[in-house]
Amino acid sequence: MKQPRERRDDQPAFVLHSYPYRETSLIVETLTHDYGRVAMVARGARRPRAELRGVLQSFQPLSLSWAGTGELKTLAKAEWRGGLPLIAGPALLCGFYLNELLLKLLPREDPHPELFRHYGNALARLAATADHAPVLRQFEVELLAALGYALPLEREADTGRRIDPAARYYYAFERGPCVNAAEPGARYPQVRGATLLALATHDYSAPEAAAEAKRLMREVLDYYLDKRPIFSRRIVRDLQALEEGESNGMNGDHD
Repeated sequence: MKQPRERRDDQPAFVLHSYPYRETSLIVETLTHDYGRVAMVARGARRPRAELRGVLQSFQPLSLSWAGTGELKTLAKAEWRGGLPLIAGPALLCGFYLNELLLKLLPREDPHPELFRHYGNALARLAATADHAPVLRQFEVELLAALGYALPLEREADTGRRIDPAARYYYAFERGPCVNAAEPGARYPQVRGATLLALATHDYSAPEAAAEAKRLMREVLDYYLDKRPIFSRRIVRDLQALEEGESNGMNGDHD
């Protein structure tokens, strides 16, 4: 017996990624409010005069309608909802990084309305501030919590004692901060208590907290990604290397 086609109308959504499909269409990976990550085909969206062509842009709030019973739905309608400023420059790279994390960690059609809200808030903050690192760290922590991997940051995993800002800890994946790395062969990142508390409170005023939080979150995310690469990280590193090279070259001209 043929299954009835499910229809979803006017669902708040963001485009995470799109790529060509057949001659004139697109596959669009989206983050939706009520249905999580949904993949859909936008038929004819690559035609020069297609209305969808200018609507299906990343980092902008959309309203999407779709139908279908399989993993790949058919997009029926897309409208721009507005309400968010455009992000550009370094903030744009940060946005691509958030999208890549969602694509690689969030299962399809696993609803996360709160994560949808966190994502929208992160985009708004990226557009409003030049200090992007705290925005990224907060979203990383919120993403892992939404997926069931909430990070213990304020108490020791083994004793339950409150984290001492002056102490150093081993961060055991899936358990939390430990004074001793007791598991044979385990290689856990080391981190200061002040950095763990910075991640918990989103306050990076302590010396070196921002840099150490970035290193810790990279190792934690790599663990849950099972070493799958995040390509947007590589782009940021290449751009930073290029900027440093240009700066060194300019300095050489003045010597």
